[in-house]
Amino acid sequence: MRGDMAPQGAEATAPGAAPHAPGAAPSGAPAEIAAVVSAPEPPAAARTAADFDTVTDAQKAAATAAPTGGEERLGEVVASLGDPTEPGLWLKTGLVTEPTSGRVEVVGSGASGVVELRPDPGDGAQLSIAAMRLLNLGLTDLPTIAVYRN
Repeated sequence: MRGDMAPQGAEATAPGAAPHAPGAAPSGAPAEIAAVVSAPEPPAAARTAADFDTVTDAQKAAATAAPTGGEERLGEVVASLGDPTEPGLWLKTGLVTEPTSGRVEVVGSGASGVVELRPDPGDGAQLSIAAMRLLNLGLTDLPTIAVYRN
């Protein structure tokens, strides 16, 4: 249901804030993927999906590059939209016990992208708003996601 969202690719920076340096990782982001999955906080006035998605087009291109192998399939989860104020490309899941680099793939469509896998003790899984948009999912979708650890 992307038709009701603002166009993808608009980069948002809070007024008075410095533009995002792709290497500036939030705490816990694995160093090997920090430049791809990190993003600045959305602006306080954010209202649309595009406002909350502060991942750059260059980061999205890097995140959707073909996998190079060496991955471990952890399983499948049904994911919902996570907290839109938490920036970056991430999946919270009980399939990991510490932050790690990984990839998610939508079962059925094959859309995939690099994400930070974050531990979450709950039964469900949550995708960041940027990851939902990267995978071309509607914000109310509940997709089945295959989860891979690098």
